[in-house]
Amino acid sequence: MDSISSMLHMGGYGGYVWPAYAISAVVLVLVLVVSLLGARRDEAELDVLQQARRARRGGTPESL
Repeated sequence: MDSISSMLHMGGYGGYVWPAYAISAVVLVLVLVVSLLGARRDEAELDVLQQARRARRGGTPESL
C-alpha cells in the first residue's frame, strides 16, 4: 500500500503531475471529438457535391 501512495505522491510533485495528465487527456479527447465531427461534416459535404455533379452530368454513378 505504501508503494501506491508513494507513486501517487511522486516525491512531492504528484499535485502537479496528475492534473497535467488529466488536462492532457481532456485535450486529446476534445481533439478526437472535433476531428470526428469535422470528418463527418466533410463527408456529408462531399456527398452533396457528388450528387450535384451527377445531376449536372445527367447520369448514373456508373457513367462517371
